[in-house]
Amino acid sequence: MPLSNVSRRRTLQAGLALGTAPLLGAPAAAATPLNRSNSNMALTTQWDKTFPQSPQVAHQKVTFKNRFGITLAADLYRPRNRGSEKLPALVVSGPFGAVKEQVSGLYAQTLAERGFVTLAFDPSFTGESGGEVRNVASAEFFTEDFSAAVDHVGLLRDVDRDRVGAVGICGLSGMALTAATGDSRIKAVATASMYDMSRSMSRSYKNSYTLEQRHKVIDHLSQQRWADAETGTYALGYHEVPFDSNGQIVKGTRVLPERLPADADPVLTAFFNYYRTPRGFHARSINSTTAWTATTPVSFFEFPMAANIDMIAPRPIMLVHGANAHSRYYSEDVYKAASNPKELVLVPDADHVDLYDDLKKIPFDRLDAFFKQSLR
Repeated sequence: MPLSNVSRRRTLQAGLALGTAPLLGAPAAAATPLNRSNSNMALTTQWDKTFPQSPQVAHQKVTFKNRFGITLAADLYRPRNRGSEKLPALVVSGPFGAVKEQVSGLYAQTLAERGFVTLAFDPSFTGESGGEVRNVASAEFFTEDFSAAVDHVGLLRDVDRDRVGAVGICGLSGMALTAATGDSRIKAVATASMYDMSRSMSRSYKNSYTLEQRHKVIDHLSQQRWADAETGTYALGYHEVPFDSNGQIVKGTRVLPERLPADADPVLTAFFNYYRTPRGFHARSINSTTAWTATTPVSFFEFPMAANIDMIAPRPIMLVHGANAHSRYYSEDVYKAASNPKELVLVPDADHVDLYDDLKKIPFDRLDAFFKQSLR
């Protein structure tokens, strides 16, 4: 879940100063021990999603490994009345810092109602998936996770492995597109509320970092590595590093404040109203309760996403974005860079977060038609 530096400067320090008890969940820890791993953690068996369970869909918890040996946890959704023919499949993840019980699960279940076998997964190091260190993001690992999800669904007996697509939401959109540049088994890609996390972290909102600021962020991250090495822990911090009005880096240990400041801008308010309220809160969600490791941006400075996006063609791309979203330019820029076939769908009267869970605004009919046409 990305936030612009503009939002950070105006609201973040005020939000962190408000109160000590969170609205929901426990306070975030200041650091994650080096040896912490959830690779042996039992998966939750009860329905703990932020959306109701569909009677039209059969749900199953599954695990599988990526090529780095990390065990990923996922929710597998199948249409109940699916007959005997093999079905097309979709692998789904995002937003950045969310879990499969939130947005990706809603997309997966809804598309399963429309006849697809779908798999919503937690990326490495997050949610119920394994991997050390917890709450660290990696451009390469998260991209690999999409291909590992394709491995899993392609081996299911009721799936046609030649008809597999990918759905990336918000910050995982860049990983879905990047995976498709190097994995031709992904026959079509759709994104929703796209964010390019490498561009966001290394250039900031609308490329607003100056060259001096970029160097300051790199120096900040480099010094944080020394601090982590000395303490033997991994400190938490902002994955999009903000600057205050004096040009100094702002530090913090939560993606979102515990309470919404009175002067919060519309972007922060929209994210808060999803992740920090019963509407979208989940205890395993980084965005709901905590933050990424402070050195998370390192790989996103080093490895730009979708650098070879022209390699996806002739496989199709659909980019879905709210017409009023602050992040709309990411989809528009990818649309310009990508080769045909491609489609940009702008949803009227929708912002970035509306496409997380507003069933009246998410264009599931368009997504359904796109994948049924693309995965014939």
